[in-house]
Amino acid sequence: MGSKTRIWARAACLITACAFLIYGFMRGEAGVVLNKAVNICLECIGLG
Repeated sequence: MGSKTRIWARAACLITACAFLIYGFMRGEAGVVLNKAVNICLECIGLG
């Protein structure tokens, strides 16, 4: 694999990852993940 091909492949992966992050934020998934994390932490500590 040439160095230009690697650069383009990395750039394509980075752009795809950013697109999925933006899509997840637009759907409100960050709040869902945070809520689940809080519930799991509270169960482990024994407060919930």
